[in-house]
Parts: sequence; structure tokens; C-alpha cells
Amino acid sequence: MKIIIITQNEPFYLSQNLKYLFGVLPKDVKVVGCVVNSVSPFGEKESFFRKSIKTLNIFGSVFFMYYFMKFVFSKLFKPPLKKLLKDNRIPEIHLEGNINSQTNLAIIRSYSPDLLVSILGNQIFKKPLIDLAPQGCINLHTALLPKYRGLMPTFWVLKNNETHTGVSVFFVDEGIDSGPIIVQQKVEIGNRTQAGLIKHTKKIGMELIAEAITTIKKGNLELIPNPNSQMSYYSFPTRKDVQEFKRAGKKFF
Repeated sequence: MKIIIITQNEPFYLSQNLKYLFGVLPKDVKVVGCVVNSVSPFGEKESFFRKSIKTLNIFGSVFFMYYFMKFVFSKLFKPPLKKLLKDNRIPEIHLEGNINSQTNLAIIRSYSPDLLVSILGNQIFKKPLIDLAPQGCINLHTALLPKYRGLMPTFWVLKNNETHTGVSVFFVDEGIDSGPIIVQQKVEIGNRTQAGLIKHTKKIGMELIAEAITTIKKGNLELIPNPNSQMSYYSFPTRKDVQEFKRAGKKFF
């Protein structure tokens, strides 16, 4: 099976997670390319300066400095995503503009993927892209769908004092985190910080992606419903949400 990964160049967790994924993928699965979009953590295209100011205003100076230092450390000491892809002989697929454009669809199609795998995808996928690969398109979401669709589920489950969260791998449809679920795992939150919860659920997510791909290859899918009637959806937090998060005794790191 040939797969294409669609992601964004996130500097904190992505390279480590992809390295782990490449190690747990079935031996007969080949990653034939990786689409790497620019980072847009707020779900919209912004300059690095605007992203930084928004982060500072919403999360405060301590959060900002912590992740600023992590960003500097990753740039200085961690192998860049380009090197990881090169070391694994995976071509980086260069696209311009919207991933759904006819030009970009033709570029992706030229690699003849059997399956598309979205990890931190930050663009809305339209039907021609969703249907491009014969086996479809799957996505990772670090929540127990249908609850906590949307952005930053690790923040919201902590703020809402949940005892458990989860990890879901599902087929992408034209909604937001709304497609049928292939595999899902419940996760105890315990006393983890948000950073700890992100790290924990991302690793589980890589394992579940490999499991989902194996299931798709075998053709013995038993899909789990993801009903809109039971969903909850969260957007990016506000400064007030962050203050409530802290008052609840939760920690970012």
C-alpha cells in the first residue's frame, strides 16, 4: 500500500511522532510522499509575528516564553522535518496555495497513493481530495469522538475536568472531525499537564494510525459511528478560557 501524509511543519512534536510512526507502520506500507503545509495553529493563515502576539495575548508570558524556548531548542538541536523525510527517502511534496486546487490535486494524484493520511492537517479537505485515493483519506484526532471535535482538545478536556479523553482515527468527510471512526482508544488523563497529555496521546495516535492502515489493508472494517447528535465542538480558547483553565488547577506544562 502506498500512502501520502498531509501535515504542517509543527516544530514541537511532529518530527518525533513521525519518526515513531515510520517505525510502527506495516512493512508493506510505503510512504511515497509528504505534503508539508506552513504552520497555522489558529486554523488560519497568519504571519509568524501575528501568531506570536496572539499566543502571548491569550496564554500569557510564561506560556509564551516556554514555547518560545522550545521553538529555539527545536531549531538549534532537533533534526528538521526535511532531514527526517530525507533520511527515510520520503519526497516532500511542494504545493502552492489551496490543497484542493486542480493543480495540487494533479500533483498528489501523480504519486498514485492508495490512501491519504492527515496528521495536523490545517486546511479543509473538499470532496475531490477526499476521494482522490482509492482507499480514502484518514485523519488523527486526539479526543474521544464524537465529543471534543475542533481545535485543541487536550486544552478543553483539562479545562472541563474530564477524567478521560481518547484518540480517534477516522475517515475524513466534508465535515469537521465527523467521519466514521476506524479505531479509537480511551485514555485516562490522571494528573498530566497539557504538554504531557499531548505527548501521550500523540504517541498513541501514531500507533492507531498504523493499526487503522492495517485494518484498511485487510478490508475487515467495522466502523464506529460518529453521530452529530452526540457531538461537542470547541474552537480556539480565549483569554477568559485560559484564566478558567488555571483557576481549575490545570497546568500547561
